[in-house]
Amino acid sequence: MKGFSLTRKQRKNLIRIVVALALFVVLFIIDRVRPLGEVFSGPAAWVFPFALYLVVYLLIGYDVLWRAVRNICHGQVFDENFLMCVATLGAFALAIYRGATGQTIEGFDEACAVLLFYQVGEFFQDYATARSRRSISGLMDIRPDYANVLRGGKAQRVDPSEVAVGEVIAVNPGEKIPLDGVVVSGASTLDTRALTGESLPREVAVGGEVISGSVNVTTRLEVRVTKAFYDSTVSKILELVESASEQKSKTENFITKFAKYYTPAVVIAALLLAVVPGLITSDWSVWVYRALSFLVVSCPCALVISIPLSFFAGIGAASRYGILIKGSNYLEKFNKADTFVFDKTGTLTKGNFAVTKIAPADRAGEVLRLAAIAEHDSGHPIARSIVARYGKEIEEGFALTNVAGEGILAERGEERILCGNAALMRRYGVKFAPEAGVGTVVYVAKNGAFVGSLLVADEVKPEAKEVIADLNAMRCKTVMLTGDNEAVAASVAGELGVTSYRASLLPQNKVEEVEKLLAAEGRQGAVCFVGDGINDAPVLMRSDIGIAMGGVGSDAAIEASDIVLMQDDLRGLPLAKRIAKKTMAIVFENIVFSLLIKLAILVLSACGIANMWLAVFGDVGVAVLAILNAMRVNSKYTAKKGASLPREAAAE
Repeated sequence: MKGFSLTRKQRKNLIRIVVALALFVVLFIIDRVRPLGEVFSGPAAWVFPFALYLVVYLLIGYDVLWRAVRNICHGQVFDENFLMCVATLGAFALAIYRGATGQTIEGFDEACAVLLFYQVGEFFQDYATARSRRSISGLMDIRPDYANVLRGGKAQRVDPSEVAVGEVIAVNPGEKIPLDGVVVSGASTLDTRALTGESLPREVAVGGEVISGSVNVTTRLEVRVTKAFYDSTVSKILELVESASEQKSKTENFITKFAKYYTPAVVIAALLLAVVPGLITSDWSVWVYRALSFLVVSCPCALVISIPLSFFAGIGAASRYGILIKGSNYLEKFNKADTFVFDKTGTLTKGNFAVTKIAPADRAGEVLRLAAIAEHDSGHPIARSIVARYGKEIEEGFALTNVAGEGILAERGEERILCGNAALMRRYGVKFAPEAGVGTVVYVAKNGAFVGSLLVADEVKPEAKEVIADLNAMRCKTVMLTGDNEAVAASVAGELGVTSYRASLLPQNKVEEVEKLLAAEGRQGAVCFVGDGINDAPVLMRSDIGIAMGGVGSDAAIEASDIVLMQDDLRGLPLAKRIAKKTMAIVFENIVFSLLIKLAILVLSACGIANMWLAVFGDVGVAVLAILNAMRVNSKYTAKKGASLPREAAAE
């Protein structure tokens, strides 16, 4: 990961902390060598150390004081700023009281230390949040600033929202593509890293689709706009990212409610700790000091800061690998995912036909040549896959006749080529060797003699088997749903190793199958549906977590799903699962660690065993440790045993 530079505000705060810390250390050392309260004699001797420490106090804590006053004016009394002010001003007042009554002056240094270390904790929080936000802000950089629209033969620079569908825009090298469209002039290379996390460039030419947010790298392009700005890919993604923080997890909501009632409760407890024993013993300074220590350690900073930060870091880590999670609630729920339901076509398979087998193998070249001659003029996907596989110049001069439902007859002089299904072979009395493979079989004959056959099928994605194995290793159930027939479904399911499958399903049947899984007796985990986001919107929305594959350019994917894999790469699933698991583990660690340490120091403070220095650790120290722990979520994710990662992740 590249180094992270501080913002101007962060540098300013860091300088303030360093200066205040330096002054505090000098005063503290001098005060220990020669007590500042003894420099002058008399009842006003406390004024000298008070004045010196007050400089440090105001330097480091003026903003805390201001926020506390401002929040009180707005009706928000019980927050960490209020607790810090009450505790530190109380410590100052206690020190003044002790000095004025001739006792040992104690409290000025501790009050400054409380605010000083509190600001250190705030700095760490700000740094950690910015570090996590950087992964997400990379997506925000895709926002286009302008569009060069061609009007009247000239390019006009306008706001992207002012360009209408159907207009042509020019995109120069180095510029972001501001709107979705189709290339009408030029050929270039596009950088889509900000959108997908994919490092490899994408080549486009005339007729190719381009998506907003990608960067034109090499040559000038002219693009006909197909979507208005507010319907474009970049606008949908920005809307998703900006609203992600609004979706709170159950844990975050619990912590928010906990802090709402916890803070007033500890303030009342601290007040009782100061007043009740003070009335009984009349030793007010001792019990007020204990109450102030109690108040410092009771601040729930470690929880209210580190828990949301952990989730934010998890969302940031996922976005770095092209995985967009719409909110921390989905990240929390994804950790519990134990059933993954996959649509087959376009998700587990590429969704396009390809020649997977040629028989006999020793005559593959001849079989392909003859089939390409017969099929080259057809727009059928199977015909296109055969021509693409041949990849050479095709002989011309053949008269092509379509035999409805059976295939093609190609004739040139006395040469006759048959290319089609078994019915075509039987029609012309050709004896052929049946192909038992799963897929569409194309038989080829020449001049009445059988030459060979081609098996055309939808290609399985190269990473699909590995990902299914990873999810199975995580003790997750994997289910494949498809509209294909039983033979095709069984073949793909067997090849991939899914737990179970359902074949010959209509779109509404897929929803019914997911409903059955959701209604399963004793179900505790979450059901995820993984689809292409185009025709699977109903089932994406009905599942516990809808995951859209290849979300770039698909409005339905971004709108209907809870998680979008911007790369058309299934390896984002186990990676997202690992990120969710690590996030929730760190959230649990921070909750347990913070509560146990605070509870222990609260008891020690109430008993007079812990002083305010230990209370500072119980508050700021625990918060800093929890924040540093939360930052581990947004670390590098490298390939480990049983893990499959997108190319960028594996390379780190």
